[in-house]
Amino acid sequence: MKDYKVYAEQCFRDEAQAVLDMIPRLDDNFNQAVELVYNCRGKFIVTGVGKSGHVGAKIAATLASLGTPSFFLNPLDAYHGDLGMISAGDVVMAISYSGNTDELLRFLPSLIDRKIPIIGMSSDSNSLLGQHSTCHLDIRVDHEADPLNLAPTSSTMATMAMGDALACALAVRRDFQLQDFARYHPGGSLGKRLLSTVQQYMTKRNLPIVSPGDKVSDTIIVISQNKQGIAVAIEEGRIVGVVTDGDVRRAMQRHKDIFFDMTVRDIMSVHPKTIHQEAKLTEASRMMRQHNIHSLVVVDNEGRLVGTIDIFACI
Repeated sequence: MKDYKVYAEQCFRDEAQAVLDMIPRLDDNFNQAVELVYNCRGKFIVTGVGKSGHVGAKIAATLASLGTPSFFLNPLDAYHGDLGMISAGDVVMAISYSGNTDELLRFLPSLIDRKIPIIGMSSDSNSLLGQHSTCHLDIRVDHEADPLNLAPTSSTMATMAMGDALACALAVRRDFQLQDFARYHPGGSLGKRLLSTVQQYMTKRNLPIVSPGDKVSDTIIVISQNKQGIAVAIEEGRIVGVVTDGDVRRAMQRHKDIFFDMTVRDIMSVHPKTIHQEAKLTEASRMMRQHNIHSLVVVDNEGRLVGTIDIFACI
């Protein structure tokens, strides 16, 4: 069978080079575009036809996820009433590799008449789009990655990279933080860690409770049944220590002859790491990484045991 990996490798190289070739061509137009969007008091609208439209929709989605309110507008729909979506205070980014796409250019006069700033993205600053743009982003490529040098491949990659660069620069300009990202992605794993509390994911039934005087042999069973690798020693309603599966292994290695006669008090850690039930999952994850442990004891306002949580619940 023919080895097609060589064509894949060449495609990767061509598209990667197309993106790298844009670096020397970055100029103040990029800075102006960032400031235009940052200072926009209305909506940021991305538009384009064909492959440029597909990439534009992705750019709009990326910008929105990083704190820039934006949406994609199909130029073909703009002629049938959707121009009403654009109002004073908005900024439009128009994408056309040639810079002369008829469907796109036909509604630019309306934007210019209404003094809507236009960020043009094309391969030619002297194209009609380039000439009528407030600022122009150069996405020119030397050749496409496909064998015929016809299909939009390197050019669409360059367009997407420029859109990502704009989104990243705007995130820095806005001082966009993890907490902000989580607000826009509440269903993702990051949103879960940043917005959820320990009590929502902790284990609170059949807790692994032992007494300081319990035999270690019995404690092993409790730890195994709990499946979080931990047992909590309680005395007169207070947490006095914890025993982990690591404590058990180390005690077995050190005290082979008397191991099964030992009690929880002999091997427990008397200063267990605890976390409040209303703390965020991110705090629980940070504590476990910091102390190189995989479980925490969860407590209430009075320091009483209300649950346990392991590292897997924080993922």
